[in-house]
Amino acid sequence: MFQRIRNFGIKAAGAVAVATVLLGCTETGGGSQGPRVNTNKPVVVGILVPSGSGVQQQEALAGSLVAAAKLAVAEMSDVQIDLRVYSTAGDPNRAAAAAQQAAKDGAKVLVGPLFAQAANAAGAAVASQGINVLSFSNNPDIAGGNVFILGDTFANTADRVVGYAARQGSRSIAALVKSDAAGEVAAAAVKAAAQNNGASFAGVARYELTTESAVAAVSATKSLIQQSGATALVMDADAAGALPVFAQLLPENGISAANTQFIGLTRWDKTADSVRANPGMQGSLFALNDTSATSAFNQRYGAANGVGPHLLAGKAYDAMRAVGTLLQSGSSDALSRNKLTRPAGFSGANGVFRLRPDGTNQRALAVATFREGQVVVLDPAPRSFGGAGS
Repeated sequence: MFQRIRNFGIKAAGAVAVATVLLGCTETGGGSQGPRVNTNKPVVVGILVPSGSGVQQQEALAGSLVAAAKLAVAEMSDVQIDLRVYSTAGDPNRAAAAAQQAAKDGAKVLVGPLFAQAANAAGAAVASQGINVLSFSNNPDIAGGNVFILGDTFANTADRVVGYAARQGSRSIAALVKSDAAGEVAAAAVKAAAQNNGASFAGVARYELTTESAVAAVSATKSLIQQSGATALVMDADAAGALPVFAQLLPENGISAANTQFIGLTRWDKTADSVRANPGMQGSLFALNDTSATSAFNQRYGAANGVGPHLLAGKAYDAMRAVGTLLQSGSSDALSRNKLTRPAGFSGANGVFRLRPDGTNQRALAVATFREGQVVVLDPAPRSFGGAGS
């Protein structure tokens, strides 16, 4: 086992032209869509984290990401990784400069950054060198070419929970989403999930984060369900947003889990006890990570660091697990797109996952519900993808 950790503070290098045309990596530097590596020597991996901004939350997150990456490296056998840390401050210009510096330092793959624009900039900065970027972002707009996203996506969650609901008899799906760009992504994910799982898409109602808008959205949702005959309602609302309001107002207006299958696209298990115990929310469906894998990761991280991980730390662990697993093969093209997107995927902090050729990811998720205010897993997360068709 070889592990060398270095930290590099990167200063902004002026305006960087961030092209969204992150086309397939060139073969500059060798390898098919990825630089060749010599696994008999330490392979340089750059991790780009949002430190250096002076913002306490970002600094804490950056530290947790690095700690999780180091944990993954420590747990891998027969692999030599020279892990080097670069600060981006969450800024696209600094992310591009960091990516360029990492490439000069010999990095064969980049892990991070977190924020979408920074990840896009980093990818553009090293695309011509054929270096792939495993970002922590969940924004599918930046995925593709040499940029992969590791963050949880609406598309993955929607397909899992809508698919489960459809198999249980919910064949007409409506959506209630925020009136913003993220809401549009959520609505598109619900529509695609319905179509992929043999259900019809009944339409969408939208809301803004104001009391007046939420009240109007409840009325619009009720009309949509009555007119379309939808039997399920998918919501992007979360505990920090409109979910507590909808949990109260929807049942008060005759729309509850008793007559309409509520489905969540966010972590409804993180809601307040009052929401969990709301009679109208009992029987709702939402997705969870593999709970046993998450618990095991949290324990290992805590034992190594004395504190628990940030909620996003698992993304850094996953990236390094993917890199380390591929390097264990000893193949010179271990970090190519073809290898990164292998159908079997990888074992991560929160269960198995795999990278898609389009730059997005698929994660094995569990389906859960509320029963008497308690979170109950109805369908555990798969432990493997079982091949390319899964």
